[in-house]
Amino acid sequence: MAGCGWTDRTNSASSITRMPPSFFDPSAGPPRMSDVARLAGVSKMTVSRVLAGHSVAETTRERVQQAIDELGYVADAAAGALSSGRSEFVAVLVPSLASSNFSDTVRGLSASLEPHGLQLLIGDTDYHLDREERLVRSMLRHQPRCIALTGSRHTESTRTLLRRSGVPVVEMWDWPSDPIDAAVGFSNVSAAKEMVRYLAHKGHARIGFIGGASELDRRGLDRLKGFRSQMKALGLDDERIVRLGDSPITMSHGGPAMAALLDTWPDTQAVMCVSDMSAFGAIMECHRRGLVVPDDIAVAGFGNFEVAACCTPSITTVSVDAYGIGLRTGATLLAALEAREQGIAEPSGKRVRVAYSVVPRESA
Repeated sequence: MAGCGWTDRTNSASSITRMPPSFFDPSAGPPRMSDVARLAGVSKMTVSRVLAGHSVAETTRERVQQAIDELGYVADAAAGALSSGRSEFVAVLVPSLASSNFSDTVRGLSASLEPHGLQLLIGDTDYHLDREERLVRSMLRHQPRCIALTGSRHTESTRTLLRRSGVPVVEMWDWPSDPIDAAVGFSNVSAAKEMVRYLAHKGHARIGFIGGASELDRRGLDRLKGFRSQMKALGLDDERIVRLGDSPITMSHGGPAMAALLDTWPDTQAVMCVSDMSAFGAIMECHRRGLVVPDDIAVAGFGNFEVAACCTPSITTVSVDAYGIGLRTGATLLAALEAREQGIAEPSGKRVRVAYSVVPRESA
């Protein structure tokens, strides 16, 4: 009736009528809403209203909640999303969860979003753009509130899917000139140039580069691009390059790559590695050859991984706040969601720059 709270027409007693042991058979699968309704002596609609937080008589609400607790019922979030047109998930795509940088970014995102009731739905692309496209298609079927993905290079189908998704999108770890929606990151090209300038300032002219052989790691390719560009700008030889191994680059790639570089250019004075992981492997190869780092050859990395500080000698590197990228991505997504709830149209193309810096240590 108008002006009255919802009243269930079934049993109004505050306690549940006990059912025989055969009422619910756990072997038949997880409890359903109909099981909760039968145990509480109410309709499925009443259970649905309780779960949605709608107006229900307090005694009825208590009875339904007691039934939920006794059965261990978990509401179907997908069904809830279909009825409400929204979920509480944020889709997150990273190239590799094995990388501490990307796992730190995910931790930052979680720390930013979970206090607002948002949970992460995480996908690992393994650096493959076609896999990223499949994951985007799959995740969009779960109707996420927003999407965060790594990098700015995607298939055209992925870009179309994201632009038409109708939810906020943030590209992380890159500095795209034309973001799909928003971006939080930095220029890997510029960061690599900064490291080359540092090595040159230390008096090194014959500088090599160690990176991966795969074309899939676009951030690694951007670092190589920055290396070549700055070496040419300084009038230095930019051909001392060894590319070895598939993404993600690990410690095991650095040793063979350093060996190949020294066998080809034994007079090399310094080496810039695409990551701290390969820098660690390169330093171990120097140890095996009896070379002293940095007296005989300097070695620099990228990423400021934990291994960079723990290695002997400790590794000079480029520090990027991976956790901070996650935090700022989360803040950007939350601001976009709040703007939409208030009916404010945010312009696309927003970019949030993340700082980086060369961290001088013992290796270079």
